[in-house]
Amino acid sequence: MSTSILRDSTTSLYEQIAHQLLEEIQRGDYEPSGKLPSEAQLGERFGVSRVTVRLAVGKLSDDGVVERKQGKGTFVAAKQVRHGLDALRSFHEALLLQGLQPSMQVLSHALRPVPEAMRGLFEEAGDCLLLERLHVVDDEPIALGRSHLPAELANVTWAEVEHQPIYSILESITGLAVTRADLAIRAQEADKSLAGALHVKRGAALLVMERTSYFADGRCCDRTTFFIRPERYAFILSGVFKSNSAN
Repeated sequence: MSTSILRDSTTSLYEQIAHQLLEEIQRGDYEPSGKLPSEAQLGERFGVSRVTVRLAVGKLSDDGVVERKQGKGTFVAAKQVRHGLDALRSFHEALLLQGLQPSMQVLSHALRPVPEAMRGLFEEAGDCLLLERLHVVDDEPIALGRSHLPAELANVTWAEVEHQPIYSILESITGLAVTRADLAIRAQEADKSLAGALHVKRGAALLVMERTSYFADGRCCDRTTFFIRPERYAFILSGVFKSNSAN
């Protein structure tokens, strides 16, 4: 790796170091672990003080290029997941389409009375299945999903279908296709339970996506609330929008 920096440049030493490290990150020089050399190693390499190195790494951290993990070092920041809102697809499928290798862990599943707020969705149903699953990417939790599903899914052996999307399970059990979903997005602070599951601080801001899915006959088949770490996730809506007013 080149270590050239210009001592008499109008660009500060730490900015030059940050730029060089950025180029190396973009080339993939630190894959597969993503770990950067220590501050002492970088200081020796560039012939600068730890303070200068710390400023360079701090700039990369502020720009979202690297992340510092206490007691472990500095790592290339994980790529942000982009979830398109213009197609009907499961949360898990959205991760797969980006070339990621996501996994899911079933945390709990049990029959529960239909919540009062959802009585209008699950008409004439006394109970529904409450399912909690943790979505993991790069060995880190990215989202927790809480799903209210038809009671007939209670007999599913969840250990055998842990990594299957909800839509696939619904269609295989009922023989009906999911044809529509309504989405609502908001923000919420992480309570103690969510903070523990997602490895964030209590009170940290989370993205919340509430998805209500329907069969072709109009019956609700899924109400899932995803609690998402926002630094790893972005919602994208692509399309052409036409103004109603004349220019």
